[in-house]
Amino acid sequence: MTTYHIRLEGDVLKVGFGKDANGDQLVRDAAARLDEMVALGELSGGKLLKIDGPASVAVSYVIAHKISQLYGAIAVFDPKIGRQGYKTFITAISQTPAYKIGELIETDEPHKSKPILKVVLCGPPQSGKSCLREGLKQAISQIEGAPYPYVITACPDGEGAWFSDAARRDLDLARQLKDEYKAKFTPEFAQKAAGWVQSANTPLNIIDVGGKITEENRLIMREATHAVILAGDRAKEEVPLWAEFCRDLNIHIIANLHSDYHGNEDEIVSQSPLLTGSVHYLARGEDVSSRPMVQALARVLVGLCGG
Repeated sequence: MTTYHIRLEGDVLKVGFGKDANGDQLVRDAAARLDEMVALGELSGGKLLKIDGPASVAVSYVIAHKISQLYGAIAVFDPKIGRQGYKTFITAISQTPAYKIGELIETDEPHKSKPILKVVLCGPPQSGKSCLREGLKQAISQIEGAPYPYVITACPDGEGAWFSDAARRDLDLARQLKDEYKAKFTPEFAQKAAGWVQSANTPLNIIDVGGKITEENRLIMREATHAVILAGDRAKEEVPLWAEFCRDLNIHIIANLHSDYHGNEDEIVSQSPLLTGSVHYLARGEDVSSRPMVQALARVLVGLCGG
């Protein structure tokens, strides 16, 4: 099984992750597949090529390098923009006056007929939400047939989707970059993040929000469909407040989890109708994707997607 899938459907290049692997292997597999498609005449060039699917930054560069000279313009699908439920592409490369860089190409193609899940990871600060987010993303990606877990970082703390991987390699550098990227939680940022959540139309979206009950988070979370509440030992008393916050926004709570930082194992107390229990040692740089609670939550989310 390859680490990265690429196939052509009409004028759309469908891409997506396969089995879990490091970035260098992803790049090699993507390059090999593109070379194969060019040699077979599958990618023969044309006026416009649209690209639909997730890609790492490195893989995106490989794709652009391999095919940019074959097409007059290349546009990339962005789930944060366009009409709700329909795909819109952004022109990223253009060598023809027919298309301008940044031009939006709207389509009548529905994104998915399945329900669109917008699952917010919420709860008090420093409870391990970003670590859970990364572990959950990896766990879902390992489930056969699962939709790609699209992550929206709706908190300007500087800890984007890149952070966990970077922390495993160089924790000090990751912390330094996080501090440099960190910004203030302004009303303008909240409005922009709320737009991301509202426009998200991939089947499974995971939204990481700030750890305070604020009007900014109310604005961001109001478009969410489901919630996972995560709280550590020092903030257990805040859990009822977060639960009430979610209920006020008509968000269905699917998990209420204890972040047991000093624990040695997970504990699953109940799985239905609410997933409860604990997940241990959510530490930066740790791969938590194989933890029983993370695996259980991944199965819940995939199940809600119809997978």
